[in-house]
Amino acid sequence: MSEKLSLPESSIAFLEKYVNNPSPTGFESSGQSMWLDYLKPYIDEYFTDTYGTAVGVINPEAEYKVVIEAHADEISWFVHYITKEGFIYLRRNGGSDHQIAPSKRVVIHTEKGKVPAVFGWPAIHTRSASDEKPPKPENIFLDCGCQSKEEVEALGVHVGCVITYEDPFTVLNDKYFVARAMDNRIGGFMIAEVARLLKEKKQDLPFGLYIVNSVQEEVGLRGAQMIANFIQPDVAIVTDVCHDTHTPMIDKIKQGDLKTGDGPVVTYGPSIQNNLLKLILETAEENEIPFQRMAASRSTGTDTDAFAYAGKGVASALISLPLRYMHTTVEMVHKEDVSNVIQLIYQSLLKIQNKQDFRYIK
Repeated sequence: MSEKLSLPESSIAFLEKYVNNPSPTGFESSGQSMWLDYLKPYIDEYFTDTYGTAVGVINPEAEYKVVIEAHADEISWFVHYITKEGFIYLRRNGGSDHQIAPSKRVVIHTEKGKVPAVFGWPAIHTRSASDEKPPKPENIFLDCGCQSKEEVEALGVHVGCVITYEDPFTVLNDKYFVARAMDNRIGGFMIAEVARLLKEKKQDLPFGLYIVNSVQEEVGLRGAQMIANFIQPDVAIVTDVCHDTHTPMIDKIKQGDLKTGDGPVVTYGPSIQNNLLKLILETAEENEIPFQRMAASRSTGTDTDAFAYAGKGVASALISLPLRYMHTTVEMVHKEDVSNVIQLIYQSLLKIQNKQDFRYIK
């Protein structure tokens, strides 16, 4: 049995800083730099690729390569159209939820700096039941306090500027971390913590470990596709978030039975290499780490798929963190689940042998 992992205050301080920093899809570089600065004491070297995926490496000379991976980007919006009155209409960058937008505070990122704005919405007094309209991508809009298109443009705002929400990191009831962009900045945090544990516990690995924080997952696993082809690993353990299905209005028959606080979630599906999955399950049982199970259909919808089908095929598995209210500004994860995902990845790495052959038929 492994000892229960307690996150130090320095780690939580980094998590807060890292989550609060905007890293929208396609514009992840500032968050990637922050992540690398935190990771550097625990690795031998690092590199980045053309689109910004960041990779820390332990034992870079080793022939056998194992990846632990998360994605760095968050959903956001693009400026799409500015009216002559100075209101701004938008286009999604990733799976942004239009229904949560009205009355939210945002930042428009420009070359001149950050421009604050709000999602406006007609007051309840001005709406009647007969003309009640729900928020839709075509009717939500930003107001940055300007009265004309020219005034908006004078602030540096133009079509293509990216927009992120303002909601900061908080802790609820000393149990839950809450923030926008937990999907999947929390994953980048967890794999960095694995690297910290390896260093602090002086664990020598018999293979090369690549700690990968990929870009552009929210628009189709793009960063993972590129970096998997570049590294050409033998094994990949991916971590991302999945849905807590115990909150109201979620159908467990469709979404599965998963709950925050009940441990990491392991996935079954075509892209999951079953011998690697078996190793992870045995690790959880041997170390008394609680876990839950989830079934995927054709794909997991995560970077696992990109790694699994890269090159000649990579033995891949997915360890997910249950999360409430995905793609909102109040994404919630349980502190114990975070610790247990870190512990499960860490202990699984210790169980992988050098040049381990995960093939089914030999």
